[in-house]
Amino acid sequence: MKKTLLIGLAALAMAGGGVALALGGAARDRPAGVAAAQKQTTFAIENMTCAACPITVRKAMEGVAGVSAVSVDFAAKTARASYDPQRTSAARIAAASTGAGYPAHAVPN
Repeated sequence: MKKTLLIGLAALAMAGGGVALALGGAARDRPAGVAAAQKQTTFAIENMTCAACPITVRKAMEGVAGVSAVSVDFAAKTARASYDPQRTSAARIAAASTGAGYPAHAVPN
């Protein structure tokens, strides 16, 4: 009985690995246009006074639908967001940070 169970689990694990491999390959095969559709905007952030502030800003900005990545520079008091401009805008991302208590303004590149 134990042998049958172990063989079944091994077969299931191998099948799951194949599914994961297949899904991973699909992500690599995305058209180049998908990556090109991303836009990046840098924001000046006010009120960041402690090490926890950038975490709050990042989470607020990442909570906006269409935002794929956010990096916050505490020393420079800036945040850089990557997002899909067809799903959101720099104004919405800035509003999310402002709503969390950290007024944000897009800076020209």
